[in-house]
Amino acid sequence: MPNSVFIIGHKNPDTDSICAAIAYSYLKNETSQGEIYIPKKAGSLNKETSYVLERFGVEEPETISDVGAQLMDIEYRRLEGVDGHISLKKAWELMLERDVVTLPVVGKNGKLEGVIVNGDIAYSYMDVYDNSILSRARTQYSNIISTLNGTLVAGNPHAYFVKGAVVIASSNREDLKDDIARDDLVIVGNITARQLVCIEAGCSCLVVCGASAVDPKVEKLANEHQVVLITTEYDTFTVARLIHQSMPIRQFMKKEDIVSFELDDYVDDVRDVMRNVRHRDFPILDENRHYIGMVSRRLLLNMQKKRVILVDHNEKSQAVDGIEQADVLEIIDHHRLGSLETVSPILFRNQPLGSTATIVTLMFKERKVDIPKHIAGILCSAILSDTLMFRSPTCTPTDEALAKELAAIAEVEVTELATSMFEAGSDFKDRTAEQIFHQDYKVFTSGDTKFGVAQVSSISKGQLNSIKNDIKIYMETVLNSSDLNAVYVMLTDILNESTELLFVGGEADKIIADAFRIPVAVNSYILEGVVSRKKQLIPPIMESLQE
Repeated sequence: MPNSVFIIGHKNPDTDSICAAIAYSYLKNETSQGEIYIPKKAGSLNKETSYVLERFGVEEPETISDVGAQLMDIEYRRLEGVDGHISLKKAWELMLERDVVTLPVVGKNGKLEGVIVNGDIAYSYMDVYDNSILSRARTQYSNIISTLNGTLVAGNPHAYFVKGAVVIASSNREDLKDDIARDDLVIVGNITARQLVCIEAGCSCLVVCGASAVDPKVEKLANEHQVVLITTEYDTFTVARLIHQSMPIRQFMKKEDIVSFELDDYVDDVRDVMRNVRHRDFPILDENRHYIGMVSRRLLLNMQKKRVILVDHNEKSQAVDGIEQADVLEIIDHHRLGSLETVSPILFRNQPLGSTATIVTLMFKERKVDIPKHIAGILCSAILSDTLMFRSPTCTPTDEALAKELAAIAEVEVTELATSMFEAGSDFKDRTAEQIFHQDYKVFTSGDTKFGVAQVSSISKGQLNSIKNDIKIYMETVLNSSDLNAVYVMLTDILNESTELLFVGGEADKIIADAFRIPVAVNSYILEGVVSRKKQLIPPIMESLQE
């Protein structure tokens, strides 16, 4: 919808990014007019977040993998399709009427059968010298009547001219029979004797020029011989010039290798294809190949970018794909300033709090909007998740105070909610190492060094140990399939407030040793008291790399 704004968290979303997006969408819809704010997610939910949404009866946001401009974001031309049986003349008239050079040919089932461009019509008129092409094209007599502005005197207008050539009866009466073969279409002047000879010679269709009526004897003979008899007030020269325009467009339309697009195709990809194809207009189809409309290079100039608000991140590497093509309106975050750039000034709210949900809660209070029970529940859950139930060094008194207020509104007990959430998130049964790794994974860059950090938290040390070997193997896969210099996984024991840091990559061990001023380890580092990626792990790594 043109007035919609998507509110999206980071890739590999956690509870804070999802709940903040949902709650902020609710707040914006309560305080704004003329816009519709829709929460989206940039990846699959982890088990903790799924538990939270289900517990408070909140619908899971739809996934959006790319916010780049798509064909659905432009005002494409909803040009009506035409039937393949219409004449070239009719197609030409429609092109002039609609101010287009391409017509989509669509079957009764709605599927695209071909396209015809004005060049195809020019070819039929200028480069075809075959007087049998009218029959090979299976031209319907109704097309001939329409093209010549004629009148049907005898015969079936819905029948087809399928055999014979087009002949002009210009010879002497004695030689006329020799010029006409059986089943030919004959063009003749308004001379009764000649008309009778043509019918007796076995023509299948007789076009009488310069006349609006014929002698009754001619009409009677035409009916007896089952000849289609047409009169037109055009002269013979004009009829001979126009009659080829009665052929159906299916004879000349392009049927194979048609370049087409779908509504969810991205504009950048469409432009790349258009650069290599000389056509001006291209059909848009749905997933079942049904015709929808037409798009041209010129229409791409009217593209409307998707409008988005980002929550819980401001790093381009963590943002949904295509963010550089979107119109970013706001950023609500609690992390360090990252690499994301915008074209114009935006609302950027960044506070050193333990959770984006805390910032959103403050905005509810500032705007004096009541927080409903279900929104309070997910906001409280997000604060508890990001602060590890107030154990994280990122937690502030504001986070704790607001979480308790929200718990009262949601009618939940903080410790019980946090324990239930962490237990749900720590259930690694039936989950692959890939799924566990990506449930909370972010990529960071400092100078020429690019590294990824995943965090897996649990209230059970035994559960963390049970997945350690599989995670270590998968980390090698991530490293080898990317341009990263190092990959880390934080196995965080929430209750004991410690992290075992796994690592892979040539310099991965040295980066941590330098950052924390500790001896180089062989397999992993035990970081006592470290539970926050944002505040306790990333800052010393960044400082070390910058040094």
